Amino acid sequence: MKSIKTFRLAVGAVIVATSMTVWSQTSEPANAPGASAMTASGSAAPATGRKANRALRRQVYNAIAKHKEISAGNISVIAKDGAVTLNGTVTNAAQVGKVAEIAKSVPGVISVTNKLAVDQPFGGQ
Repeated sequence: MKSIKTFRLAVGAVIVATSMTVWSQTSEPANAPGASAMTASGSAAPATGRKANRALRRQVYNAIAKHKEISAGNISVIAKDGAVTLNGTVTNAAQVGKVAEIAKSVPGVISVTNKLAVDQPFGGQ
């Protein structure tokens, strides 16, 4: 009975040791040229992308806010790699196209998907 427990413990230790060795290996050797630069740029790229998307989103919001005739409180802006999506509602139909044109005029905007709708009061009038 004692030998079976010892055997199981030894097998478990071998499995853990093998798992740790396999898990710690990478697809490229550590001394490969450019490996550290690739790792550094790979880890920094998502943060830079998110920062750029947030900055573009703020620029679009600021451009819309400069036009006092547009109520931007019900408009949401999603920016991803220069593609901007507008969601929400505006007070009249003329503002739907106007907001899209404002967004297109912001530097860095590549495309605009306009999903804005006209906010109708209760009763549909």
